[in-house]
Amino acid sequence: MQHTSRPVISNQPGPHHDVARRVARALAHPLRKPIADHTRRAFEQADAWRQQHSAPLILDAGCGVGLSTRRIAIQFPHHSVIGVDRSEDRLGREHGELPENALLVRADLVDFWRLALEAGWTPERHYLLYPNPYPKSAHLKMRWHGHPVFPTLLALRGRLELRSNWQLYVEEFAQAVEVVTGQKASVAPLHPNGDYLTPFEAKYDQSGQTLWRLCIDLERP
Repeated sequence: MQHTSRPVISNQPGPHHDVARRVARALAHPLRKPIADHTRRAFEQADAWRQQHSAPLILDAGCGVGLSTRRIAIQFPHHSVIGVDRSEDRLGREHGELPENALLVRADLVDFWRLALEAGWTPERHYLLYPNPYPKSAHLKMRWHGHPVFPTLLALRGRLELRSNWQLYVEEFAQAVEVVTGQKASVAPLHPNGDYLTPFEAKYDQSGQTLWRLCIDLERP
């Protein structure tokens, strides 16, 4: 089925001028807000599952309906794949049973990332697939690279892959990564050729939009 989806519309003519300042602020003032109890419980269950499977870890952050988690688990059968999303409605079974090496978790990502770092998680791969772009210039702080949790996200290390249908989001993210790590990320158009990881990816591609991918192998400390 073909889709029609409008491209992202923003009042920004280019990457936001405040990216570097917001990232520097996040580095200088680490996030201190209390961890929500429901996310702590969800993380403890996920951590127990991870230890039982004792395989290299892949995180699918903001997994939506979990289709990407399923497809990543099939693509990497010798890894443990954990998909995290805050919406219980999205984490249903409409896409079938989960592979044995996959787990879906309802949790707040901001708290989940912090707990994962505290617990010493070191995912081999880390996916951020089509996060909400928050395209208004005033909403920079709501994009992941403008959020105080951003240094924590990067501190988990591993191969980080971001996908978006908004080029500016990916360019800003790459700038923020370089501020934190000194590393330059690879940014290029993505051509799925029908091999879609998420329903959004299918919708955007079939609407004729250019998809963008950022990849970086974050160095181990």
